[in-house]
Amino acid sequence: MKSFVVYLRSALHDEIRDNNSFGKSGFMWVQIMHKTCGGNRPKKKVYHRVHELDKAMDLQKKPTAILKLKSIIQSQKNQSLLLRDLEKEVGCIQKWNLISVIEKNPTIFHVSGGHKTPPAVMLTAKAEKIAAEEAVAKELMEPILVKNLRKLLMLSVDCRLPLETIDFVHPELGLPSDFKKTLIPKFPEYFSVKCVHGRSYLELGSWDSSLAITAREERFIQERMLDTNVNMKRARISKDGNFHGPFAFRLNFPVGFRPNMSYLQELEKWQKLEFPSPYLNAKRFEISDPKARKRVVAVLHELLSLTMEKRLTSAQLEAFHSELRLPARLLLCLIKHHGMFYITNKGAKSTVFLKEGYNGSRLVDKCPILMFRDKFISLTGRRDFETSSCAA
Repeated sequence: MKSFVVYLRSALHDEIRDNNSFGKSGFMWVQIMHKTCGGNRPKKKVYHRVHELDKAMDLQKKPTAILKLKSIIQSQKNQSLLLRDLEKEVGCIQKWNLISVIEKNPTIFHVSGGHKTPPAVMLTAKAEKIAAEEAVAKELMEPILVKNLRKLLMLSVDCRLPLETIDFVHPELGLPSDFKKTLIPKFPEYFSVKCVHGRSYLELGSWDSSLAITAREERFIQERMLDTNVNMKRARISKDGNFHGPFAFRLNFPVGFRPNMSYLQELEKWQKLEFPSPYLNAKRFEISDPKARKRVVAVLHELLSLTMEKRLTSAQLEAFHSELRLPARLLLCLIKHHGMFYITNKGAKSTVFLKEGYNGSRLVDKCPILMFRDKFISLTGRRDFETSSCAA
């Protein structure tokens, strides 16, 4: 196997073949140059799938449809939806998908009506009982949402973000769809909406140094407290690229990737390299500085850490490009750091995962609203949902 160092060193200097980089085979082809006896000749490297994370995308399809139908039913005045009105709510194609969901999940949905009355769908008694717990979950979520939204604004260059950008990612952040009317006005000490050059921005009310701690730093502190026997001066990087240090990231390389010694030596230097906090203003740093480039990786890490499921679509990441000063070639940056990030083309859009947020295909830490959703979906009989403590 050729050294993967060549791939990493050339990744930032070579173009992706096209915008739709993933093919049906599930590989991303990256064209790079290797020296050969006959001169320079383009070679291809393969970006391997992580099947567990692809599976995580597949596992969400059915729950998403069930939860969508639940919300539609609960939005009706009598908590019942006529089947003939389903098309008005979701369109013709989705209508038949949801009818299939109703038929396959009698423990959640009950269809009433007969010859003289039009059929209508409602939640079963058991489903209604669990659905009532959602209000408690939303109440528990509020302080988490406020904290994470404040941290997100602190990550941005001017401590403000376009409202349309936040609206674009609000489901992934766990924000309610009406957050502009319900959540923002409730906390005037933390948030304000201002018009800048004809565009509405959400602006941070005041800086809080206690929030300027990244998820990576919190993990390092926890691990150091748990493992008091680790000698930081003698700590060495392992064959999997992990290193016990205050500026190190947790890595998880694809199956089959076996780095050689020169790669590990380069990686050790990078893992030990100090870098400025993602919460410091990006205007202060030159992107050509290696420390600033490592800081950009930390910004991406922190941004994904602030989401409920530790993932965003590629388009959602790009939406933060200006305000978070993300690299021009964002895709190549993510590919280079494949030990931290994974890009999948499963689903309607390409999605970027933070690898350390998952154990196989299961999310490690779940907030109250995700724990509620798991409990509701468990009515289907699925056993692939595991509740865990919320990362507050």
